[in-house]
Amino acid sequence: MSYQGTSNPIFILGDDAQRTRGRDAQTSNIAAGKAVAEAVRTTLGPRGMDKMLVDSTGEVVITNDGVTILEEMDIEHPAAQMLVEVAQTQESEVGDGTTTASVLAGQLLAKAEDLLGRDVHPTAVVEGYAAARDIGTEAVRDLVLEGELDDDLLRTVAATSMTGKGTGDVNAEALADLVVRAVRHVETDAGANRDDVRVHTQVGAASSATELVEGIITDTEPVRDDMPRDLTDATVAVIDTKLETRETSADVEYNVTSVDQLNAALDAEESELRRYAAAVRDAGVDVLVSQKGIDDRVAAFLADAGVLALKSVKKSDVVAVANATGATVVGDVADIEAADLGTAERVHVERFGEDELTFIEGGADAAAVTLLVRGSTTHVLSELERAIGDAVDVVVVALDEEGVVPGAGCAEIVVADRIRSEAASIEGRAQLAADAFADALDALPRTLAENTGMDPIDALVDLRAANESGRAGLITSGERGEIADPVAHGVLDPAAVKREALASATDAATMIVRIDDIIAAE
Repeated sequence: MSYQGTSNPIFILGDDAQRTRGRDAQTSNIAAGKAVAEAVRTTLGPRGMDKMLVDSTGEVVITNDGVTILEEMDIEHPAAQMLVEVAQTQESEVGDGTTTASVLAGQLLAKAEDLLGRDVHPTAVVEGYAAARDIGTEAVRDLVLEGELDDDLLRTVAATSMTGKGTGDVNAEALADLVVRAVRHVETDAGANRDDVRVHTQVGAASSATELVEGIITDTEPVRDDMPRDLTDATVAVIDTKLETRETSADVEYNVTSVDQLNAALDAEESELRRYAAAVRDAGVDVLVSQKGIDDRVAAFLADAGVLALKSVKKSDVVAVANATGATVVGDVADIEAADLGTAERVHVERFGEDELTFIEGGADAAAVTLLVRGSTTHVLSELERAIGDAVDVVVVALDEEGVVPGAGCAEIVVADRIRSEAASIEGRAQLAADAFADALDALPRTLAENTGMDPIDALVDLRAANESGRAGLITSGERGEIADPVAHGVLDPAAVKREALASATDAATMIVRIDDIIAAE
């Protein structure tokens, strides 16, 4: 690439660089984004299909979760990567609606391509999309159902998020009840902390064996078999230091010239290790959770003292145990004080096949729960874990943010109609982009109808007509779909999921539309 001024050309890019400009750049980026959105479109809704993803090592993932599909796909195109980021943003912010956001972004790109072909400037497209997004966000707020979110509504929200996802031999309603109980358990006056609801998977049983544990589960087993395996009203200490002989940081060489010197060194080492165990015992500790190692001799001393010890516990579990029991993580057992200790109603070790899990249940100063998810195979278990994770996310979001709105395509139809009615107030060609935004939203209920087996055009027309006089969505009934009230049929979505989908899809689409120059180095 060169710049031609009044003198000789100035070369600013290497010979190997490739440059695509203008309409070619826009067309390339839009095509990549549309292709990614199309890859997940058929997974939308309760009758959506699954995708089988096989990596280079032969590892198989079977899912209809939008963000999982996009993350597992080997996507290299930079613009297509932006669609992956849409799903990731949706997942991190609200935990559900990743397919909705991705499909909407793809439809916005398709409509933008048509507008650019009609000589609408990219800036006008961006302005129109932004105005439509703001109108749509306000329309979502107006759709929020009035009244308190009771457990029945929350179970409906959780079940809706899991509908169409693999749940093994247990229905979504039963799992939704577990999810709501879990969230309610950790809820405080300040709301529910998502991190206080953990999900632990264990293969080897039917999905119906999934249960709620009021506490923490770790896959770390006791250091020794002769340690106690079932304790009640246990005092818990959490440390992040090694209980091993200290090593000098200096490069020192010891010269031992007699057996007495060797025995003295061994006695000193033994005495140090005994002090570790004695400090734990004297502090009144029943259960010791260590993020780092524990010497075998210290473990033997602890076992003699009746202490259940866990070593090399992963950091996330250490933090969870501390939060759940009210313990403080300390760096030296000699520094353990009464205020640093936590309590647990029961600590017990259970065997599941060849694995052992340690349950730490009930905390005095803090609350945390774990959903122990069971599955007959790893594929079933992985999909069930994603479904339950989404359900927990949407229940927390519904409680902490903006309430719930009708699902089954009802919200998208109402929002699209609001945008069309208010687009006339938008000046210039941006009005065309706002109308195109409404058309892009229509693609969501149209896809729902298609995946349900209904005629998509007829269903969309009937759905619009029904929402003019009431509230209607596309309800799956057995092997067919029908137009009916989604609230009456228990199909609800958190308002935050709809709002975030509008925002993230718009941001990605407008960013791609504004690119008119691609410079790639070889």
